[in-house]
Amino acid sequence: MARTTKYTQFIALPAESVWSVAGDLQRWPEWNRGVVSVRLHGPVAVGTTGDYLPRGRANEAVHGRFAKPFTITAVVPGRQLTLEQPEPAGTMRISWTLTPRDGGTEIAQELTFSGPSAPVARAVVGTLLERDARVCFARLARLAGIAPAESGLTTVIAGGTGALGKQIAADLTCRGYRAVILTRRRDPALPFEQVEWDGKTVGEWVAALRNPGPTALINLAGKLVDCRPTERNIAELRSSRVDSTAALVAAAATLPQPIDYWLQASTTAIWSDAGETRCTETTPLPTGLPQMTGVAEPWERAFEGANAEHWTILRTSIVLDPQAPALKRLAQLTKAGLGGRVGSGDQWFSWIHVEDWLTIVRAALGLDPDLALPNGILVAATDFPVRNRDLMATLRRQLHRPPAPPTPAAMLAIGAVVLRTDAALGLTGRHATSKVLREAGFNFQYPTLDEALTDLLPH
Repeated sequence: MARTTKYTQFIALPAESVWSVAGDLQRWPEWNRGVVSVRLHGPVAVGTTGDYLPRGRANEAVHGRFAKPFTITAVVPGRQLTLEQPEPAGTMRISWTLTPRDGGTEIAQELTFSGPSAPVARAVVGTLLERDARVCFARLARLAGIAPAESGLTTVIAGGTGALGKQIAADLTCRGYRAVILTRRRDPALPFEQVEWDGKTVGEWVAALRNPGPTALINLAGKLVDCRPTERNIAELRSSRVDSTAALVAAAATLPQPIDYWLQASTTAIWSDAGETRCTETTPLPTGLPQMTGVAEPWERAFEGANAEHWTILRTSIVLDPQAPALKRLAQLTKAGLGGRVGSGDQWFSWIHVEDWLTIVRAALGLDPDLALPNGILVAATDFPVRNRDLMATLRRQLHRPPAPPTPAAMLAIGAVVLRTDAALGLTGRHATSKVLREAGFNFQYPTLDEALTDLLPH
């Protein structure tokens, strides 16, 4: 059975500029780091063959020695390019389609594996070609000539090398805005300006907040929550968030004028295990909890008094993205036959599609003329949370897996110790939705779980 995945991105350039890079196969390695080289045996035309080399020592050795040439199967100049690569007992087909939009071009990359070898080929080659797809599009946009205006918006992203930080930086770059990442260690693979900081103290990095045009600050800094709930780990989770936020607040206080837009990350886990409570922006917080609330509440409190004109504390639910840890782990468990409910299955699962999350972020930065958001707390979650049992049933249906036995809470607790994670991540939940987004007239592109997973999972 053939399985197809699709990634799209808006680029604020005319189609002919984007095509000058996307339509030149030999430039593919320049914007997709999963490809080492491409050699064409003729012009870019239907029927022309060529060779490409995927990255990785084993891939390069095996593919370079045994793979047959690919064939260009479709070319519409300025609009579409498709090639097919023979795989052992199957075929890989990849296409790029450009669609003119107001103010630019939408590029879509569609990758299909078919034949008996499709699952293995997708796991090996597909993972390479789709890794950080939005970052790849940002490289393409820069090669195609996109450049931010000197007086345009500069967005400084603390914690910008994480999964969501890279998504924001790439999306803003593609739309013609300047993105600057604050990081403890530069990543030369990223096509964004990077400034080093220690995440604790005010230093020379404050210069990144002084720009000729408006400045936005997005604070995503913090240790990943996927760890054992030991006293030491909880303290590190809290300090990694509180210290970095305090440093940014102190830095902003040194500026001659307020930050124009400040997006302060938080989490719907601030309500801990909320049971049947319907949480919105005004729902009171529980007290006395060392984790979840005990981490998120001080995180938000550290933001108090920030020198910002427009500000949003974004309590984000689980962001569904095919490369994010949450969806990857859920899909892996379901494929392995462990797609039954977890514990009682009654716990609520609040979520949001990554595209809807990015739309909210752009609105919080004042980039959406049709969506004005007030200062304050904002919940980033769809209007349709689901219970754990419904989440797992939907995943099984989407991944074509049969019913699976439930995972008892005791078994999950044992597995969490082995995997060095926290069983509470699967056994707790909350029903979180946003009154603020509804009152602002926000429309979700992917409001239901079925719609989101249909878009995100191979189909």
